[in-house]
Amino acid sequence: MTEVTRLFDFPYYQLKHKPSQSALVTKYDGKWTPMSTKEYLDKANTVSRALLKMGVQKNDKIAIISSTNRTEWNIMDIGILQTGAQNIPIYPTISAEDYEYVLNHSGSIYCFVSDEEVLEKVRKVQANTIVKEVYSFNHIEGCKHYSELFELGKDEINQPEVEARKDAVKPDDLATIIYTSGTTGKPKGVMLSHWNITSNVLDSSPRVPLPPSGETRVLSFLPICHIFERVLIYVYQYAGTSIYFAEALDKIGDNAKEINPNLMSVVPRLLEKVFDKIMLKGEELSGIKKGLFFWAVGLGERWEPYGKNGAWYEFQLKIASKLIFSKWRDALGGQLSTMVSGSAALQPRLARVFGAAGMKVMEGYGLTETSPVVSVGKYKDSHYKIGTVGKPINNVEVKIADDGEILIKGPNVMLGYYKDPEKTASVMTDDYFHTGDKGEIDEDGFLKITGRKKEMFKTSGGKYIIPTLLENDLKQSLFIEQVMVIGEGEKMPGAIIQPNFDFVRDWIDHKGHTIGKSEQEISASEIVIKRIQKEVDKYNKNFGKWEQIKRFELTPDAWTIDAGHLTPTMKMKRSIIKEKYDALYEKIYRP
Repeated sequence: MTEVTRLFDFPYYQLKHKPSQSALVTKYDGKWTPMSTKEYLDKANTVSRALLKMGVQKNDKIAIISSTNRTEWNIMDIGILQTGAQNIPIYPTISAEDYEYVLNHSGSIYCFVSDEEVLEKVRKVQANTIVKEVYSFNHIEGCKHYSELFELGKDEINQPEVEARKDAVKPDDLATIIYTSGTTGKPKGVMLSHWNITSNVLDSSPRVPLPPSGETRVLSFLPICHIFERVLIYVYQYAGTSIYFAEALDKIGDNAKEINPNLMSVVPRLLEKVFDKIMLKGEELSGIKKGLFFWAVGLGERWEPYGKNGAWYEFQLKIASKLIFSKWRDALGGQLSTMVSGSAALQPRLARVFGAAGMKVMEGYGLTETSPVVSVGKYKDSHYKIGTVGKPINNVEVKIADDGEILIKGPNVMLGYYKDPEKTASVMTDDYFHTGDKGEIDEDGFLKITGRKKEMFKTSGGKYIIPTLLENDLKQSLFIEQVMVIGEGEKMPGAIIQPNFDFVRDWIDHKGHTIGKSEQEISASEIVIKRIQKEVDKYNKNFGKWEQIKRFELTPDAWTIDAGHLTPTMKMKRSIIKEKYDALYEKIYRP
């Protein structure tokens, strides 16, 4: 039997094999504050003792809502799991009404929050739930601080009871319920066992490219309440790396320069934003500097892994790396060699450019229901191919159904949806989970995602359209930040586009146009519309006539998580976007 079979075994494994003085590092009052593996476990055990004194029983549910990843989240995670209770992570950005739904549906009896903003939302709905008490990580007046648990659990007299609870937790026991952000309807509670997640960590670990020696630093900022980042946190603990928690999304660049990470996880949207900023800086250059910059970018766009472009290309790449790409690397700390990307499709252009710059992006694929990793690229051993999501990891079987749907079988497949056996039955055939994604496996065993089964639609002419393929191409344009392809049952495909307002403003200045700079003025400008039409025409050439975007409209505002356009993992809520811009939809099809 393996040493690690339950989630709380990971830090104990680290303590025994690879103890670290900076296992978890969070910035408090402007200073990075490390916590050793031993202190992390001591605090987790203190929390477990306190929870037992608070009457927490096996299978009780305890919610954690944190605006940022931080040391406290991990202490609470292990402290809760050791008692046989379940950790219910909740996305901080969802509405107070959604908090209420998740707290009630899960039956959470305690809730731990990070800050005032989250606390305010919980307080709005607490009376409608069975939550007995709320504790906060930050010191907030009128709210109990989570350090009260350290006081309560200080006495070690009941540690034998904690050990007995730990021993009673079996690998197949429920560990957590993760409520998927969902692009439609109420969130579904995905039940994951200790072994669902633990097996996924153990089977994913060989794909993580850790440096051979010395301290490895990772920067963590994707929401830990999502299974992707959470599994990576356990992977990092298993590997004995130092995990630094970023202060906020807009501080990633600053934090990277401070800690020089070797590795970090990303979502395509973040890489798109980083690349857009780099390109804006390139546009501001002049003369030979500008020429060199765009020569390097052009070279990067043709990059192929494993030196497939030949010696002359590699020689030019060395020059580009020294003159241009080294500055890109320095902006992210100078030591970043690999990024792991998940949650949505990555533009091949970005994979090439960042790969050429010496920061390879390993694209992976998975779902909350599969704990989540199904496949992921790895540069070593030729496990990497641009445009694919790598090869399936060990012990996970991928099968393509007759209709092209990706089916998954393995120890990582969820226990089911909480309190919803009908929904569970609808996505399972024997031991295979139906992902709802379409894909194919190429002759080398690489998995390629070709679209979302539910998102495919037919035009009134009976032609099938896969919107994600069009959207991913269009988003390569610096003028386009977000795009949703529409047209189900209509005579042709159309698009609702959110311009890249920052880039367009710079473009207006650069060209000397007399256009207003507000989002409304930009989206209504005929000059901007004509320029974006050029971009649409350019990318339309990659598709058949029936697939091409015939008409589009620009939205007068940015699409955000807070405004409800996007899920917390930056996926589009298609039905909500269509509803919000119903007038634009009508303008496209019934002008």
